[in-house]
Amino acid sequence: MGHQPGPFSGRLSRALLACGVVAPLLAFATTLAAMALYPHFDPSRQYLSELGGAAAGHPLVFNAGVFVAGVMAALAGCGFGLAIAALARARFAGVLTAVVFVLAGWGLAQSAIYHWPDPRHLAINLALGIQLAPLLLLWGLWTRPDLARLKLFLALVFVAMAVLTVLTKHLMFPHLVNDDNVGWWERGYAIILVGWVGVAAFVLHRRLRMSGAATKTV
Repeated sequence: MGHQPGPFSGRLSRALLACGVVAPLLAFATTLAAMALYPHFDPSRQYLSELGGAAAGHPLVFNAGVFVAGVMAALAGCGFGLAIAALARARFAGVLTAVVFVLAGWGLAQSAIYHWPDPRHLAINLALGIQLAPLLLLWGLWTRPDLARLKLFLALVFVAMAVLTVLTKHLMFPHLVNDDNVGWWERGYAIILVGWVGVAAFVLHRRLRMSGAATKTV
């Protein structure tokens, strides 16, 4: 069934992965709250970043949520890296996974500090690097047959994000995403981009807990 994590590395990884479970929920909740506090926000035409801009009713709600979610995403990335190393001893893949998440978390935190249209807000594009994380996790966990459903999920997530990237960047069907519906496309993209992290973190958290329990009974 693969390698078993040590007690300390297992506990640390689970604690960090818990951040990965909570971060998407926090981002979702603060986004809904920020939209509720911005009565004139048009979800079909406006970007999420505008919830943290000067025109928003209470931009601190959105920006604080994004900042905390960014920090938690970076911590979760370290948890993913430790989990990969503990479960499959794929340390290099674990390090790369952690780096991608840390950069994404830094980009989110920076975008919360520097609001649109400040050019420094564009650091949020680093968050798009999370699109590579499913492939890195697949690579790192490839030797774990007990995680077959997680690996299938990661593959499907990567394909979905790749398709959305092609469409939203107007590389195909250039008129499909337009000024009248770009907000909905961005929200769908954001849900997949952030949501898969919570699912993967939950599954690995549970696997590490089960591995730890199995180790104690040996």
